[in-house]
Amino acid sequence: MASQHRKPRSAGARVAGIRTPALATAALTSVALLSQTANAAPSDDGTPSLEEVEKKVDDLYRQAESATEKYNAAKEKTTKQRKRTDGLVDDVAQRTQKLNEAREELGSYAAAQYRTGASAPDTAAFLLADTPQDYFDQNQLMSRLTDRQKGAVDDYVTERSATMKQRQEATESLATLTDAQNDLKIAKAAVQKKLGEARELLSRLTAQEKARLAAIEKQRQEEAARKAAELARQQAAEQAAAQQESGGASAGTGSSSTAPSTSGSGSGSEDPSYATKAEKALAFARAQIGKPYVWGATGPDSYDCSGLTQAVWKAAGVTLPRTTYDQVDAGTTVSLADARPGDLIFFYDDVSHVGVYIGNGMMIHAPKPGAYVREESVFYDGESGIHSVVRPA
Repeated sequence: MASQHRKPRSAGARVAGIRTPALATAALTSVALLSQTANAAPSDDGTPSLEEVEKKVDDLYRQAESATEKYNAAKEKTTKQRKRTDGLVDDVAQRTQKLNEAREELGSYAAAQYRTGASAPDTAAFLLADTPQDYFDQNQLMSRLTDRQKGAVDDYVTERSATMKQRQEATESLATLTDAQNDLKIAKAAVQKKLGEARELLSRLTAQEKARLAAIEKQRQEEAARKAAELARQQAAEQAAAQQESGGASAGTGSSSTAPSTSGSGSGSEDPSYATKAEKALAFARAQIGKPYVWGATGPDSYDCSGLTQAVWKAAGVTLPRTTYDQVDAGTTVSLADARPGDLIFFYDDVSHVGVYIGNGMMIHAPKPGAYVREESVFYDGESGIHSVVRPA
């Protein structure tokens, strides 16, 4: 399948030193190869070439995934705001009940005063007043109230003030919830629009054109696999060098302990607790392979990209935020060369895609609508697509 995440990017340094001149050269070589294979020039009648259609579809899928992350953020905000609003509404109901009880208690005092002929009109007026505080200033009324009655009045005024404040907060929270729900609808419509456009473009392709796209995708995957193998060899070499260095240090000092390695990919440098958690996370990730990508899904039957990584690390006892925008800040950034199994690999300048690294230049991710959770090279969309690597625990 064609990737949904392709987007031209300028060369230069990226987070954690991921982009290098050598990698950029390889990426350009790959692009040149694809250009030779695809039909780059538009037809005489002005219709787009196959390569242009492929790029447009890829861009639409990537835009859909970016919109999906915005949808996820809006959904999370809506859920939190609904919970807060429900809590405020419950508080208002409880305070209203207390206010009614305080009112009933004052009513019983008014009835008693009426039966004894003690200033029933004043008390009745007090109960019916919109601002009971006005009557507190009347010494004649207060002088006729017992301490218990004065306490009941204080309780009434306190509950009335608190209830009015709580009602105002609930009203404001409800308005915020309405805005969040509207944002959610807009985000949902944006995802559906991009996916609809991509499907429409694909539906226009002939069987021959689809076969050519499949051939281009196969070449892309082969190139990505080659780069993954290069990364695996680099990491293995660094690990061996780190182990040799730590072994030499131990021999030089006469100690049997192993010195810490500076390489994040070496086993000698691994934090045992992280390795244990990562092992649980990867076991869960592998069990999800073959499940469909569904935008906005968090499992257990389907996932989007950040829904999968959140579930993967939850299985290891680590709570990650919902969206890629927040997950990228939920840990320590490391270089791609130092990536360990379990680390999160983020893609694109807008950080709209994420997968979980499994070692040897490979990851498990939920790619795009119409695809399934799968193992794939971290270079599936070239080096320029990689944004950063984050160690979440």
